[in-house]
Amino acid sequence: MPTLMRRRTAAMALPSWLPRHVWPFDITQLDVDGSAIAVSEVGTGPVLLFYTGIGSFIWRDVMLRLSTDFRCVVLDPPGIGLSAPVPRSATTLANSARAVTAVVHALDLRDLTLVIHDTGAPPALAAAARTPDRVRGIVGVNTFGWKPAGRAFRGMLAVMGSRLMRRVDVATGLIPRITATRFGVGRHLDDPSRSAYREGIARSIGAFHDYLREARFSDEIYGEVARALTGPFRRLPLLTIFGERNDPLGFQPQWKRLFPYARQVVIAKGNHFPMCDDPDLVARAIRSWHREALPGLTASSTRGANDDE
Repeated sequence: MPTLMRRRTAAMALPSWLPRHVWPFDITQLDVDGSAIAVSEVGTGPVLLFYTGIGSFIWRDVMLRLSTDFRCVVLDPPGIGLSAPVPRSATTLANSARAVTAVVHALDLRDLTLVIHDTGAPPALAAAARTPDRVRGIVGVNTFGWKPAGRAFRGMLAVMGSRLMRRVDVATGLIPRITATRFGVGRHLDDPSRSAYREGIARSIGAFHDYLREARFSDEIYGEVARALTGPFRRLPLLTIFGERNDPLGFQPQWKRLFPYARQVVIAKGNHFPMCDDPDLVARAIRSWHREALPGLTASSTRGANDDE
C-alpha cells in the first residue's frame, strides 16, 4: 500500500450545519503537510476529479447526476470548506497543488479527467502536470489556465485579494450572502442547501480571499501550467463550460486559442457557477463529451491498483 494511503484517516463526521441529506457523500481526511484535507467521492467508472477554490459544495448536484457513470472525487483546498484551517502563510496555490497531488496518489487515481473551476484550475493543472500519464482530459468551468495579465484581470484579483476586502467580508459575510443567491449557486437550491453552502464558505472566507491574493503572484505554478498546456497536455481533449453572463475577461476564447479543437458549451443565462445554474445540462455535456472524446475509458479499464486490495 502506498505511503500516502497509510496517511488517510477514518471517515470524517459531518458537521451539524451540513446534514446528510444536503451532502450525501462520505468524507475522509488526508494529512497533507500537517493539514487535514477533506475528500469525498461517489460512483464508479472513469475518474472525474473536481476542484475549485471556493469549496466542494458547488459540485454536489453535478456529481450526483454523473455518479451513475463515473467515479466522482472532490476535495476542498487547504483552509477551505471542510478542510482544516491553515495559517495565512499556507494559503498558496503551491500548497493547493500539493493537496491535489496528494489526493491523486493517495487514491491512486488513473486515467482521470480534471473538472476545474475558477482559481482551482491553476493548482489542479500544476498538480496533474507532475504525473501527466494519469490525465486523459480536462473540463474547464468558468476558469483560466494561464498567469493573470492585463489591467482588468490583475485589478480584479488585487481588489478581491486585498486586506480591506478580506476584513470587510469576514465582518459582514457579503460574498457568502451574494453567492448563495440565484446570481451565484442558489438558483435551484432549497433552503437547507443554501444555508449549508453559506455556512461552509463563511467559515473559510478569509482563506478564499488569501487565495485570490496569491493568484496574482504564483509564478512557479503558472510556469508548471504553461509547460503542461503547451507540452504533454496540448493534445488532451478539452471541454469548456461557461455561463452566458460571466466571461467578461474572455477566458473561453483564450481556451479556444490554446486548444483549437476544444468543445465549448455556454449555459444560457448562466453566471459564474454554471454547474449550479443548470446541473442537468452540465452533467449531460460532460457525459456526452467524455464518451466521444475518451471512448476507450470504461469502469473496468479505470480501476486503480488499490481496487484489488
